[in-house]
Amino acid sequence: MEVSADRQDGILSVCVQGRIDGTNVRRFMETVRSATEDGDRAVIMDFERLVYISSSGLRAVLMTAKDLRSRDVAFALCSLPDVVRTAFKRSGFDKIITIHPTRADALAALER
Repeated sequence: MEVSADRQDGILSVCVQGRIDGTNVRRFMETVRSATEDGDRAVIMDFERLVYISSSGLRAVLMTAKDLRSRDVAFALCSLPDVVRTAFKRSGFDKIITIHPTRADALAALER
């Protein structure tokens, strides 16, 4: 798993590549937590290059979303490949977490 982060106008974009599973879920959560700053008003997770997410990865995303919401930081996912989108649908997390087709769509929604 590779994680990169980019910040623009108080919006943190986190791009994840590879897999999120039990072997790296703790590192994933710590990386996202350490990348988030107090001044961030939103976090977008871009999963365009994510090839797999396990149930522990889904749980980590949900916990991250809840943590951010408790601090009044907007949260959204974008660019989910079909296999990842299917995991979110099967778990019902697609009804809990906002998912946008592209990063541009996520940014536009957060700008409103």
